[in-house]
Amino acid sequence: MGTEITLDRLSPGKSAWIKDIQAREPIARRLTDLGFVKGGRVRCRMRSAAGDPTAYQIRGMLIALRRQDAARITVLPAADPWD
Repeated sequence: MGTEITLDRLSPGKSAWIKDIQAREPIARRLTDLGFVKGGRVRCRMRSAAGDPTAYQIRGMLIALRRQDAARITVLPAADPWD
C-alpha cells in the first residue's frame, strides 16, 4: 500500500482501501449509507468530462460523488490489482 491520499485524488482504474471519513453529519451518514466505510475497498471508475463528479465502484455498486465529498474520504491506494 502507498501513502494515504484523499479519494478525489485517486486516478481512474486505481483502487484503494478506505482509511477514514472526515465529515460531519449528515454527510458522514450519507457516505456510510452509500457503502463508504473504513476498511472497505473502492475503485475509481471514471470522471465526467468536466472532472466532477467521479464514479466509484464500491460493494458492487457504481456511485457518483462530487469532488468536495470525495475529498473527505482518506484512502490508502492498493498495491495489487482489482480482484
